Amino acid sequence: MKFEGTDSYVATDDLRMAVDAAVTLERPLLVKGEPGTGKTMLAEEVARSLGRPLIQWHIKSTTKAQQGLYEYDAVSRLRDSQLGDGRVHEIGNYIKKGKLWEAFEAPQQVVLLIDEIDKADIEFPNDLLVEIDRMEFFVYETGQTVSARQRPIVIITSNNEKELPDAFLRRCFFHYISFPDRDTMIDIVNVHYPDIKRDLVNDALDIFFDVRKVPGLKKKPSTSELIDWLKLLLADDIPDEVLKNRDSSKAIPPLYGALLKNEQDVHMLERLAFMVRRENAGKR
Repeated sequence: MKFEGTDSYVATDDLRMAVDAAVTLERPLLVKGEPGTGKTMLAEEVARSLGRPLIQWHIKSTTKAQQGLYEYDAVSRLRDSQLGDGRVHEIGNYIKKGKLWEAFEAPQQVVLLIDEIDKADIEFPNDLLVEIDRMEFFVYETGQTVSARQRPIVIITSNNEKELPDAFLRRCFFHYISFPDRDTMIDIVNVHYPDIKRDLVNDALDIFFDVRKVPGLKKKPSTSELIDWLKLLLADDIPDEVLKNRDSSKAIPPLYGALLKNEQDVHMLERLAFMVRRENAGKR
């Protein structure tokens, strides 16, 4: 069972090896990288490539590890007992299964995505150590032990917003998705827009990588933002010449809202444009 990428996802050799290594070692694959480099999509494509169902657990700042196992709704049970509802005699009626429980009891091996684990409290990863390591957990309310029928392929993503505990890191196989180089980016673009003009891609990539090189940007444009920008350029049928012959004193690219996501970065490029204009005026 090898991950080879898919027709809609360009996976580098290093990334394919990381997926295969994590599967072989039966350890979670911890994936880090800039936002927009395809970390979440990786889990979707691994599931599609290997023919496995995908279970997704998207983490928020308020998410607790217990929610991934199960939640016991004591309030509803108390209310039903006051109303004389016969369901109260079966405590299982008030237990909501979490994503780990779903993955553990699935009839076939699944891909379990724990997305953006660094958004949660710092104790969140530690609270899942035993369950992910042993692939089982105990339900105190019913006295049952839930064990995985088949060990799921666990993919965990992080945007590096918080440092993860060492004890958690020791249990993972780690891979950092480096930002794609120009050749890889061309392959990615061709997957999304197979009929796009080569000149348009080259000119757009020149601008894209120039913007990324600007020092001090609060958020550099990512792969997903490049794809969105190209979609707009194609939709508006902007000629290649507009990008190729763009005035260097106008640092803001056309349809910049797809690339730049905050006003500080827009103002920074505007200041750079002003400096270029002033420098050019001084040479006259």
